[in-house]
Amino acid sequence: MDPLDIIMNKDNITPYFQAVVSADKQLVIGYEVIPQFQNGKDFIPLDWFFRDSNIPDEYRLELHDYIHRLVLKELQAEQQSAIMYFQYDIELLIKDNGETFLKRMEQLEQQGLNYNQVALQFHSDELVDKANEYKHFFFYLQSLGFRIVITEIGQSTSRLDHIVMLKPNVLKAKVSFIDEEELPHMFGEVHQTLSMLSRKIGATLLFEGISNFNQLNYAWRNGGRYYQGEFIQRPRTSLVALDCSTVRLRKSFTHFMTFERKKIEAQVSLTNELNHILRESLKLMTTKDTFDEMLMKAAKECDRYAFRLYICDAEGFQQSSNAEKDKENAWGLIEEGRYKNWSWRPYFLENIVRMSIEKKGILSDLYTDIERDERIRTYSFPISGDLYLFLDIPYDYLFEQEGLL
Repeated sequence: MDPLDIIMNKDNITPYFQAVVSADKQLVIGYEVIPQFQNGKDFIPLDWFFRDSNIPDEYRLELHDYIHRLVLKELQAEQQSAIMYFQYDIELLIKDNGETFLKRMEQLEQQGLNYNQVALQFHSDELVDKANEYKHFFFYLQSLGFRIVITEIGQSTSRLDHIVMLKPNVLKAKVSFIDEEELPHMFGEVHQTLSMLSRKIGATLLFEGISNFNQLNYAWRNGGRYYQGEFIQRPRTSLVALDCSTVRLRKSFTHFMTFERKKIEAQVSLTNELNHILRESLKLMTTKDTFDEMLMKAAKECDRYAFRLYICDAEGFQQSSNAEKDKENAWGLIEEGRYKNWSWRPYFLENIVRMSIEKKGILSDLYTDIERDERIRTYSFPISGDLYLFLDIPYDYLFEQEGLL
């Protein structure tokens, strides 16, 4: 569509508002502003208009200004102090160090707009290579009260340095891949990383595109504080009641908590079961047993739970061979693993210290075993003052037990 047609017919533009709700209060805290242009019976979203650098700057700035005024009018009519999320092109904004933008904002401020009600959304890909160039400008905007939002956070943690550098107020990630990918747990690990990163830098994690119950559950499990999508609230031409999604969210959270509680109970039950079995197994071992002999006795007792066992010392050095099942499920020893060091693994030291103090075993979270390329858990158990048994539990067993996946 010709951009000039849009500028010449601004009266055909209607801002749609898609609610953003918070997990803590289950209330609407803001809206993403989605401008749409009516062309006959069709409504055309205008996100492309603001991001197309081939469109003259004055056109895009004029349209921004027009939409801002419509939004302010709606806020004042509904007497809400919600945060409005606007999509921006960083290159357009920073061209004159933001002077044009700030002058327009000052005019709106005089009409009643508060800067802390304005959230500026920038696409992650536009920031990756120029974060150092933009960071001071972003900090200045934040000092004035504007909120910085980085959208379209990728499904990889390989390029997150720009987020640390820019310290945005909000990180937006999509959940639509859950219905498209065979292994959403891989992206779950990415989003758990984002959740940890957001806490470190004081940002809020917002999941967008939530269109069903499972996606809301995913967002909740992966540290999302803000939620957005058609399952929460469809875009509307007017603002909604702040508690429009409260009942649905509370019912969903209750369901999530019940399900997660069952999972935790299942993990605690398995931990206690393995603790008992291995304590009994220790009684079968003698001071004359080699590490490999100790290992094979433990493997026999834990046959239904494990496919691999090995013994490490407190420094992470493996003292035994690997006891592993072959294709016929018979146990055998593989010498290759002896003297490898596993202290580099996440939580290794923490778990060693905990086992030393608590005198009981620990069940790991789910992760992908490199050799088998399958999701497993590892159970670790203290067998003496400085020796620890590690027992790898296969996916097949976890799948058969309710609550372990």
